[in-house]
Amino acid sequence: MAIAQSKVTAQGQISIPARIRQKLGIGPGSILEWDEQGENIVIRRVGQYSSEEIHKAIFPHGTSATKRLDEFKEGIRSYMKKRHAHR
Repeated sequence: MAIAQSKVTAQGQISIPARIRQKLGIGPGSILEWDEQGENIVIRRVGQYSSEEIHKAIFPHGTSATKRLDEFKEGIRSYMKKRHAHR
């Protein structure tokens, strides 16, 4: 069962339904990747991080007192390592 539908314009453009944009965190300037898997096409958001994702990386246990620059950098480094670890 399809979760949403889009119509292609004469210029080859589509509109992404609001539910899908919200679920994937897609906004103006977002980059989408189209991947062919057999007879299916998979679309995913590429490498853009929302401010919420960055905040969670820096403050995994919620907002705390001010952080030093080295703590800030370590939070980002740790998050990126986990997110991009080879599976």
